[in-house]
Amino acid sequence: MAREKFQTLTEQMFYILLCLQRECCGVDVMEQVERMTEGRVIIGPGTLYSLLESFQNEGFIQETRVEGRRRSYQITVKGRLRLEEEVRRLRRQTEDYVKFGEGAIA
Repeated sequence: MAREKFQTLTEQMFYILLCLQRECCGVDVMEQVERMTEGRVIIGPGTLYSLLESFQNEGFIQETRVEGRRRSYQITVKGRLRLEEEVRRLRRQTEDYVKFGEGAIA
């Protein structure tokens, strides 16, 4: 069975939605992700703008402002709900590791 699009989020997807809880433009998103992950996650412009378009088509974000070539976006209610679902999924994975991870199984 095919997996539903955005059923799980990649790290890049997760951090883009996280950044867009406040209105910002693409360049700001790339810089914020790199800063908040201390360089562990880098999002290139091609990946960023492709994901922004997909998120917009899915209704997860909306364009809020256009100033020349600079476009700003912000997460929608639907996007916030998807982000919260992902946080719950990640927490369950972490809880499973604590219960059944290395050293937990005899």
